[in-house]
Amino acid sequence: MTYRDHFFKYLAQTSSFPLALEIEKAEGIYMYGTDGREYIDMISGISVSAVGHRHPDVVAAMKEQLDHHLHLMVYGELIQPPQTNLACLLTGHLPATLNNVYLVNSGSEAIEGALKLAKRYTRRTEVVAFKDAYHGSSHGALSITGREAIKQSFRPLLPDIRHIVFNDPGMLDQITKRTACVVAETIQGEAGAVVPGKNFMQALRQRCYDTGALLILDEIQAGMGRTGELWAFSHFGIEPDILTLAKGFGGGMPLGAFIASREMMRCLSERPVLGHITTFGGNALCSAAATATLQTIIGKRLWENAVRQEKTIRKHLIHNDILKIRGKGLLLAVEFDSADRCKKIIDRCLEGGLLTDWFLFADHCMRIAPPLTITSEEVEKACAVILQAVEDVAG
Repeated sequence: MTYRDHFFKYLAQTSSFPLALEIEKAEGIYMYGTDGREYIDMISGISVSAVGHRHPDVVAAMKEQLDHHLHLMVYGELIQPPQTNLACLLTGHLPATLNNVYLVNSGSEAIEGALKLAKRYTRRTEVVAFKDAYHGSSHGALSITGREAIKQSFRPLLPDIRHIVFNDPGMLDQITKRTACVVAETIQGEAGAVVPGKNFMQALRQRCYDTGALLILDEIQAGMGRTGELWAFSHFGIEPDILTLAKGFGGGMPLGAFIASREMMRCLSERPVLGHITTFGGNALCSAAATATLQTIIGKRLWENAVRQEKTIRKHLIHNDILKIRGKGLLLAVEFDSADRCKKIIDRCLEGGLLTDWFLFADHCMRIAPPLTITSEEVEKACAVILQAVEDVAG
């Protein structure tokens, strides 16, 4: 039997139509099939490979850590330099109130921890989230996700969840003094790279201040320089009470975090002790990779390249069948008139040696989220493939 046979026989499937490409290696913005075929990766594992595949500094950091240790003990018991180095670097580039880091394994886990923290700290129960938001697939994260179609088969979910319309200031009065927290993607990802207005975000921040609700910003997709700032909330002149990270945070390794003030985070360590716990969170190898990734992004100011390459993409991706391009930096959605047309173009791109994707709640939009290291020449090459695919489908 081939690997393809084993893939379908022994691995649980997430859909009936996986891409099923057999990839042998990856480097930079490219992936290579077992047949030697080269693919331009324009989605970086859904905003994961922020500094490209197998960045030499990330690989070197992981190799060095391999000579020391891997897993030692559950999170929070032993002092491990990879974890402390990462936390020091991270908090040194965040607002002063975000000075305490809890390391977990994924974005969903970061959201779960943030929800628990907010409810424990405020002693309130209501959570306000937004329609068309996506926060993950675990029960708590799914409860605050804002699209009923992917939730209805798994109910009952968490109680006391209220969903309001994103980017609508008129809905903010539904945040009250019984609200524990408001959870928002700083830029909505799976809705198709939806950027809110600055006035809305500032009004949201003020409403949370006024009611005592905590503001949790989910930057699992939008953080780590992807939108043209190191942190997407910088676009709006606000700061969250709790920040969640994952995806690009780990540099290709499974890692997430929720970050808050030291005072706030302390409540998870008492009444009860071990109020939140994880076995593998902050794994030494993952933390080493994340530190090297963040150092690379900061050292090379890769958020500035995201701004440059957004301009290159918008300059070159022009066609009558492209209705608009939404988003910021290198989190972009190319909008077509239907899901059917978008799917045909994505399939044609794959035939042309370029990997892209659609959005979960905007299947008429093509996802553009390449590694932040992509060059102008590589962007132009990718745009040429996409335009040819659009033209082929149009013809």
